[in-house]
Amino acid sequence: MDENDGPYIVQPVMKALRVLRTVAEKGHGVTLTEVATELRMPKTTVFRYLQTLTAASFLTHDAARDRYGVGMRFRALASADKSLQRLRALAQPRMAELGRAFNETINLGVLSDGHIVYIDMVEANRALRMQARIGDRHPVHSTALGKAMLAFLPEAARGAYLDGALRERTIKTVTDRAVLKRQIEDVRRRGYSVEVGENEDGSMCIGVPVFGEDGAPLAAISLSAPERRMSKEVTARAAGALREAAAQISDELGGVGPNA
Repeated sequence: MDENDGPYIVQPVMKALRVLRTVAEKGHGVTLTEVATELRMPKTTVFRYLQTLTAASFLTHDAARDRYGVGMRFRALASADKSLQRLRALAQPRMAELGRAFNETINLGVLSDGHIVYIDMVEANRALRMQARIGDRHPVHSTALGKAMLAFLPEAARGAYLDGALRERTIKTVTDRAVLKRQIEDVRRRGYSVEVGENEDGSMCIGVPVFGEDGAPLAAISLSAPERRMSKEVTARAAGALREAAAQISDELGGVGPNA
């Protein structure tokens, strides 16, 4: 199928992306005429797309030379993707070890717009396992991944999350801010979070933060399983193993934890 085909394709968006791609692939400043000629599009149309992309910081415009180049926001997205690739590459061997040791689902998540986004996962080799998938977005306050990161965020950032809406996902989801704050203090004290049935009925999850160079949590890893399989002994072993794995990943990333 051609990139312009399909009933759900928004043609102006597709054209704007073609303009962005054309400028980005050049590796040097380009003129309106060069872009319009290469794309075989009217100059007036290309000009509007170039100006819009510049206003959104995906492109820059050198007015003196009248040339367009890659902007700050485009570079930030590329840098973020590169950072996530490195994070996944370093975390995957540890996640695989945890998966083999416990035969439960191991998750890797990051914060994005008030949610936890699952960016990698090692699934359990069992018929009964958790429902989350890579790319899913869940509330920070209802997940062990989110609570693990929330507990170690700078105070201002943590306060911003706590001031937001605490949506109920299950009957057990904590929506009382005072209770959530006590949970966060427990996480800070012991170094890991535990969530039971707050994000998914019948499930239990243990989460541990992964720290970046600035000492703030960059991501979190977790083990999730049906609650009935998580005895106190298994929970304690899993928490210890997760903390060790997270510390190794943090160290490889050059991260500095709260006790460093």
